Amino acid sequence: MVESAVVVGTGLIGTSIALALHQRGVDVALSDRDPAALRLACDLGAGRPLAQEQTEPADVAVVAVPPGAVPAVLRDAQRRGLARVYTDVASVKSSVVRRVAELGCDLTSYVPGHPMGGRERQGPGAARADLFLGRSWALCPAAGTDPAAVKTVTLLAELCGADPLVVDEAAHDRAVALVSHAPHAVSAAVAASLLDGDATALALAGQGVRDMTRIAGGDVGLWREILGHNAGPVAAVLERVAADLAAAAAALRSGDPGVVEDLLERGRAGHARVPGKRGAGPTPDDAVLSVVIPDEPGALGRLFAAAAEAGVNVEDVRIDHSPGLPLGVAQLSVVPEARDRLARALTEGGWSVHR
Repeated sequence: MVESAVVVGTGLIGTSIALALHQRGVDVALSDRDPAALRLACDLGAGRPLAQEQTEPADVAVVAVPPGAVPAVLRDAQRRGLARVYTDVASVKSSVVRRVAELGCDLTSYVPGHPMGGRERQGPGAARADLFLGRSWALCPAAGTDPAAVKTVTLLAELCGADPLVVDEAAHDRAVALVSHAPHAVSAAVAASLLDGDATALALAGQGVRDMTRIAGGDVGLWREILGHNAGPVAAVLERVAADLAAAAAALRSGDPGVVEDLLERGRAGHARVPGKRGAGPTPDDAVLSVVIPDEPGALGRLFAAAAEAGVNVEDVRIDHSPGLPLGVAQLSVVPEARDRLARALTEGGWSVHR
């Protein structure tokens, strides 16, 4: 059972964990060196301030601070006896675990963790109780970790709606370099190229460049630290990506379409491997309906309500805003067999639908 928890660090991840646990009836105590962040997290309903003197250790303590700060914060938490079991949320594991051991922390009660959820925004104000819903949550216990501690942190992840996955710390770092850390650097590189764009180019920016550069808006200091802690694996991925791009650039200049086509085909194949709603591997392509919506409060809610009345589940949605106009286009993804039914229902309801 996880009936009580301490969350040290009330940023995006820590506050989101606290909100999720609090909604499940867990007694959550919060701590942060920034009084304003702590106060906001408490006001949001994430928990109560941690008392100076703990009369009873919590079931679990979550260290939700940047990677470089985890070892010292964990050592302090264990010295204070804040909990029976400890975990962290750092997105890098090998360097953190190595330093934790050097500081003499109790490794039997510590389960290194990493919830695979986040946003480009930071701070408790960006936190959401559903941030980890359906997301993977990596657990990297050592050989000497108490199995009971692993069970406790597994339950913690499940209470947050995540899918726990036990993985070796080195394998974890290689994996996140591929699926998280290097993509962030690539997104930053694409976004940085926009600094050379003139007003005409930026006026033509569409959803594609927004999708590509969204994560580049993340906290620079945090990401500098993350990339530095996972430098080797990230560098290896970036070198492979850079080689592909350099080959494509050379092929474009020489007029060789084969190299470019090969990159595009491999890109499609790689994209198809990304797990989706219906599981890992390739999934049937959803049908997409484009619906014009006014840029006003409640418009999206009315659209979803109309889809619900038609008995159609919206698998995904993307909104393209029209610069300078009070409207946008909602791209609704539905299973192919429901497309025509939804199109008819929305059209009859007065919506402007385009296939």
